[in-house]
Amino acid sequence: MGAALLALSACVSPPESWVEAAPPAASSGPPAASSGAPATASSPPAPRPEPTGPVPELLTFTGTTLDGKTFDGTSLAHRPAVLWFWAPWCATCASQGWTVAKEAPRYADRVPIVGVAGLSTDTAAMNKFVADYGIGGVPQINDGAGELWTRFEVTRQSYYVMLDASGTVVHKGWLDDQDLVAWLDRLAA
Repeated sequence: MGAALLALSACVSPPESWVEAAPPAASSGPPAASSGAPATASSPPAPRPEPTGPVPELLTFTGTTLDGKTFDGTSLAHRPAVLWFWAPWCATCASQGWTVAKEAPRYADRVPIVGVAGLSTDTAAMNKFVADYGIGGVPQINDGAGELWTRFEVTRQSYYVMLDASGTVVHKGWLDDQDLVAWLDRLAA
């Protein structure tokens, strides 16, 4: 059994070259704003001011989601966001699907996660993947032609692109589940 677990973990571990930036340390985010009262675990985050200004060129795209809706990339402007590039046959992506399903609702109002399905034109397989891993509540763009993969310079699955509130890419690459949560926490701060 131990050999089987080692073999399985070897199948889903990416080569070291896939990781382009180290995950943030738990304390690497900006310091919390002080309101004079001590923060507690149940304190809601302070509301962010509504940012305005031009939309970064990188976010000026549209796509069609797997459920047939139009997704406008400009909806991600002026707030941090995560794009998760996956393929329906990818074992690593399947493992990450569970984490995305769990974490996306927790961060939806602060750091939306958007799936970008590609490297396949098999829409049925993409929809099965979404159903199997319970990620139907997360927008899933059907990018079978690879247009968004090209725009964001993604060359392999599974791949995350982290955007800060200014639309700047602050991380590109593979992340394990703990690193994903660390980045979500950092971007939400």
